[in-house]
Amino acid sequence: MDAPSPIPSPRWLGSRRQWLERLALWGGAVAVALAAILFAKASDAAFALFRHIYDASPWWPLLLTPTVFAVLAWLTQGVLRPTRGSGIPQVIAALDTPDAAFRQRNLSLPVSVGKLGLTVLALFGGASVGREGPTVHVGASLMYVIGRALGFRDPRQATHFLLAGGAAGIAAAFNTPLAGVVFAIEELSGRFEHRFSGALLTAVIVGGVVSLGLLGNYTYFGRVGATLPLGIGWVAVLLCGVVGGLGGGLFSRLVLAVMDGRPRWLGRARTARPVLFAAGCGLLLALLGLVFGAGAFGTGYEQARGLVQGQALVGHEFGLMKFAANLVSYAAGIPGGLFSPALAVGAGIGHNLAALLPGVDPAAVVVLGMCAYLTGVTQAPLTSAVISLELTNTSDLLLPILAAVLVARATSSWVCRTPIYRALADRLQQAMPPPTAVATPSAAG
Repeated sequence: MDAPSPIPSPRWLGSRRQWLERLALWGGAVAVALAAILFAKASDAAFALFRHIYDASPWWPLLLTPTVFAVLAWLTQGVLRPTRGSGIPQVIAALDTPDAAFRQRNLSLPVSVGKLGLTVLALFGGASVGREGPTVHVGASLMYVIGRALGFRDPRQATHFLLAGGAAGIAAAFNTPLAGVVFAIEELSGRFEHRFSGALLTAVIVGGVVSLGLLGNYTYFGRVGATLPLGIGWVAVLLCGVVGGLGGGLFSRLVLAVMDGRPRWLGRARTARPVLFAAGCGLLLALLGLVFGAGAFGTGYEQARGLVQGQALVGHEFGLMKFAANLVSYAAGIPGGLFSPALAVGAGIGHNLAALLPGVDPAAVVVLGMCAYLTGVTQAPLTSAVISLELTNTSDLLLPILAAVLVARATSSWVCRTPIYRALADRLQQAMPPPTAVATPSAAG
């Protein structure tokens, strides 16, 4: 009598290979969340040390900030060059480029560790940069390394790990799990693979749960009890959308011009003497801090939180000043992201516009300014809307926020046609060395 054939596993359970991939993604999400928490703590400690130095004397940054900028420019000349800037363009370029050498160069473990350490050093120097973009870079890098170590080397499989790592990074950095999913769909990939949606969502949830378990259930900017009535309140939607979109588009266009070496004299200085150029940018930032105060330095979180909570710690010059501080910090070519500083600029814009709208809740206008300006910079309206909603827990402002980001997306595209992360990713891909030609025997031979 023949032995009974083994009962096959239910199809929905998947194969052993699929389970290995799931376990790798979930374990990688835990690693990303832990790295994000460590990064956040180190960044806060570094900037607290800078503030201690600044409080001792506001003249100290005139020495410290240019020195740190110069050191960062020098350290990122060689193999650590991929650690420059936000890190999100590197992830987008890696998603679009299945070349293993390109991915390894931009997402290796040394790059990941370097990104963490050098961004922390930038914040110690007072740079007006954020940690969310670098967290996306580190998250994608860790997932990519873990996937390769477990044998997932196929380009398509690597794409899964890159997407999940980037999404888990943004979720853990802001404690915004839904924003992680939307960010992966809208900003990183520009497409959505339905068969992978479950694994992606689970990776984000795991990252968020680890962050929740270790840091508690908090809202990044605190609970905001703001409402926006019909009528004059919706004038704020249009005003914030137009001003925030134009301002964010202008910022992106200026950043891309600097990256492309325009104007020519600035491009020559940036290319010929990058260390000296970075030191000059650091000096400009230190001068902004000397004239306008400590708000010029760091992520701008404290100032933005104060504006959102209706406890303004800054004057009406803050938005424009922070715009300039972010621009010189990014132009220096040092590691650091755009998200938190963009939210701070947007809060400053909302603070200014609220003064023009008596009778409208100022906190609501500040939130609208934040999401509109972030949309103007990134041209990712869904991501900006979801991040703003989750950061402030303002469900009552859902429709005004969605309207503001749509207006901001349209007005930003008038100023800067290509979204900044997409444009920077394209430049990385264009800078790839051409494939080596394979020698063929001579016909005369």
